[in-house]
Amino acid sequence: MKHNLALLAICVFSGLVCMQTAAGSEQTDSLQTLLFDDTRTIFEAQRTKNASALDGFLASDFRQVGSEGMLHDRKEFLDDVGDGYLKEYSLYDAKLIPVGDNAVILTYKGILRQLEGDDVLAPRYQHFSDLWIKQGEQWKLKFRQSTPRRPID
Repeated sequence: MKHNLALLAICVFSGLVCMQTAAGSEQTDSLQTLLFDDTRTIFEAQRTKNASALDGFLASDFRQVGSEGMLHDRKEFLDDVGDGYLKEYSLYDAKLIPVGDNAVILTYKGILRQLEGDDVLAPRYQHFSDLWIKQGEQWKLKFRQSTPRRPID
């Protein structure tokens, strides 16, 4: 009888853990979809030279490490948007990594065609890592790092 109760307790506990994991996974999937859609909106604003569309997405202290390895502030990023360097893009393979209750990292890959047009100044294939933070009820992009893909990737 004791073994049956212990087995029942283990089964109930396992079921609760599975339910919680499934609910957490659904929330993560939903957030990943939301932030990847926001990321696409940011890239589309870059492509169409619409810097004003980015106000609701970028944190006031946004920073970016570009594919050339240099750190850029929010103003530099917005100035580049106005210059229209991005001509075409395709984003794929998004993955969400929770960092805390109000922060996540979204990683994804991109294929870009930029104004410079060569793999040294404007790498076509890149890996991206975005740090999103929750401010109030809204998610804001705080940091982005672009890394050129190597031929062996």
